[in-house]
Amino acid sequence: MQSVSGAVAFVTGGASGIGLGIARALAEQGAKVAVCDVREDHLAQARQVAAEEGWADRLLALRLDVTDRAGYTEALDWTEAKLGPLQILVNNAGVGIAGPVDEATHADWDWGVGVNLIGVTNGLVAGLPRIKAHGMGGHVVNTASEGAIMSARLTRGVYAPTKAAVISLTEHLRVELEAKGANIGTSVVCPGPVATNIAETEQFRPAAYRVDSPFRTLEDPHGALPPVDPTASPLWIEPIVVGRMTVHAILNDKLYVITHPQFIESVKARHAAIEAAMAPDYLPH
Repeated sequence: MQSVSGAVAFVTGGASGIGLGIARALAEQGAKVAVCDVREDHLAQARQVAAEEGWADRLLALRLDVTDRAGYTEALDWTEAKLGPLQILVNNAGVGIAGPVDEATHADWDWGVGVNLIGVTNGLVAGLPRIKAHGMGGHVVNTASEGAIMSARLTRGVYAPTKAAVISLTEHLRVELEAKGANIGTSVVCPGPVATNIAETEQFRPAAYRVDSPFRTLEDPHGALPPVDPTASPLWIEPIVVGRMTVHAILNDKLYVITHPQFIESVKARHAAIEAAMAPDYLPH
């Protein structure tokens, strides 16, 4: 896309954190933005931000659970009725589920995969045909995590695999759309430390997925993610910075948005281990 001005964007998990950062950055460039979120308090916050920054007239705030397929379709219908044809689809909603993977329950997996991966696919199934149909072109953004390309860490054994799947999904989506000449770009956002409310994940786990597991123990340092303290390290960046990186990727059709090059040694170590496993003498013949 050469410009996002006047384009209609649909951002899930868009009322706080990285999602709101992306929405704000799109609005800065003149886009009309449907901000979707499961939390009403965050939607109220988004409305206030839009009013303060002068894009309230280009904002549509909608409640949406990305695991609700019928609700997803209704939200997109409402967006197109109010704002116009969808051009930018941002599948950002996710949960920062954390805990010892060897003790994860079915409920932990169902929730983590259901939001972080199936929530993205729900957006693609419901949204992509709309972008293809009008022929004006567009862009798909999926939010993953930089942790998904780094070496394995404690407590990330459910979260990181869901985000690694989103990266692979986006890479394959790009190949398919390019092969078909669809004029639809693709980007996958891989954030490192960003000042968001991800630490609140477990407080808002739906009742259907609440179980007795280490993922539910907020006081356990090996369980839930610790509260974000942006002053604790210069690595922490603000969501609007990620948002502007993302808009740059949309305008220049960049596949990867990796916010923290500081972690390159961890990425190299993981890739080196994979390459070593492909050496001729690694396995018996």
